[in-house]
Amino acid sequence: MSNGWVVPDEVLRDTPAYTPRPGELADLELVLSGAYAPLTGFMTRADLVSVSRRGRLADGAPWPVPVTLQVPPALAAGLDVRDPASRALVLTDGEGAPVAALEVTDVWQVRDGVAGVGGPVRRLGDGGHGPFQRLRRVPEEVRAMLPPGRVLGVIADRPLHRPQLAQIAHAARTLSAHLLVLIPIGEDSGDGVPPEALVRSVFAARDRMPPATLVAVPLSHRRDEISEALLRARVSAAYGVTHLLSTGEMLPGAGLRVLVPRELAYDSRDGQWRWREDIPPRNRRLPLTQAEIDDLLDRGFPLPEWHTPPAVAKELVRARPPRRYRGLVIFMTGLSGSGKSTIARGLADALREQGERTVTLLDGDVVRRELSAGLGFGRADRDANVRRIGWVAAEIARHRGLAVCCPIAPYAQARATAREMTLAAGAGFLLVHVATPLEVCERRDRKGLYARARAGLLTGMTGVDDPYEEPTDADLVIDTADLSVDEAVQAVLHHLTETGWVEPRHPTV
Repeated sequence: MSNGWVVPDEVLRDTPAYTPRPGELADLELVLSGAYAPLTGFMTRADLVSVSRRGRLADGAPWPVPVTLQVPPALAAGLDVRDPASRALVLTDGEGAPVAALEVTDVWQVRDGVAGVGGPVRRLGDGGHGPFQRLRRVPEEVRAMLPPGRVLGVIADRPLHRPQLAQIAHAARTLSAHLLVLIPIGEDSGDGVPPEALVRSVFAARDRMPPATLVAVPLSHRRDEISEALLRARVSAAYGVTHLLSTGEMLPGAGLRVLVPRELAYDSRDGQWRWREDIPPRNRRLPLTQAEIDDLLDRGFPLPEWHTPPAVAKELVRARPPRRYRGLVIFMTGLSGSGKSTIARGLADALREQGERTVTLLDGDVVRRELSAGLGFGRADRDANVRRIGWVAAEIARHRGLAVCCPIAPYAQARATAREMTLAAGAGFLLVHVATPLEVCERRDRKGLYARARAGLLTGMTGVDDPYEEPTDADLVIDTADLSVDEAVQAVLHHLTETGWVEPRHPTV
């Protein structure tokens, strides 16, 4: 893949722009930094075929996994690989700032609604912005900082508790190696910890580590664990790692020696971490699971000091406060006439009366008027409406507010997107399915929509000529056919109290 492409800035000003998905942006940054060498851009079809068959690029250079860019077909149709003036594409970050110019040398259809483009890239602008930029060093700079000899690499994709710190110290001492900690700062850091909080938590454990160099790397999780392991080994080698300490499933690659740690346990006799088999069962405490850590944080209980250094625990509490203090999105979905809007209003009123939360009600009709004016009721517009609601609700929850949403939201994928945006904001998400039967909703028909749809005067009516995909992942299901509004509201409040999102309160009047 040639990297000698140069396009004048005046040409780039007239080229189309596109914002890749978060994982593609992370790949782009790693290509631009040299961490993905020998890649100089996104793969072409020839590269993809060669990698899948031989584990090598089309030019014969070893490479383990696909690195691709997908774009809408309408954008791909305007790119002409034969015309130098029509094959440039500016890639921007999520805020629209230019990151790189892509010389499109190959365009192909991936599937309906998605096209692939490949070709070399070159950086535009000053290299990006965001928290902890000083830690985002390129591999060449990091390699120059490392002392000669062995380098033990650790990919800290989760906070480091005492068991992991003991493993790291043992490996570094055994190898007589300098420690290089690579902290992934992609959009989807592990264990639900925001990237900035992950960096802070790793730095909080620095005084428990051997002498170390810490670097932030825009690595994102890949769905395939083998691909992720192979790629992380390649990136680690690019930064100068000679030995990689596995923190999970890890395969050797890129010439690295991969160390698989033995299982440690806490010895209550003297407070030391030792190999599990060396401690009598009565004196043995096993490391907490992630589920146990999350449960303690959710309920507001302190993490035990024998397991987590206090400075690390402090950062985790800041990132994941008890549920009663954390942002929350309550997302109600159901057919028109199911009662979701009435329940949402009653719930918002009840929560405001308690005074513990800042509550925002995103009612379906109000959102359609104020936020989604101009959208229709086809699938694409419905999904856009739900995505807008989800984005606003997630931002409310990011700042520890509580958002109550009540659109019909008939499609599972759009609801899943709303959940993902909320969880990415470090908040909670409660999906409430108001599962009132269609015949009951039709009898109510306060707006006359069902009658018009049955008469053929209205098309695209959910439940009549447009499907409603019933949730299989609802956190709470309510049927208002035999419940009063107050009973339905109390059911939601009871669930919020039982799961720790709201403190139990006694009536004041």
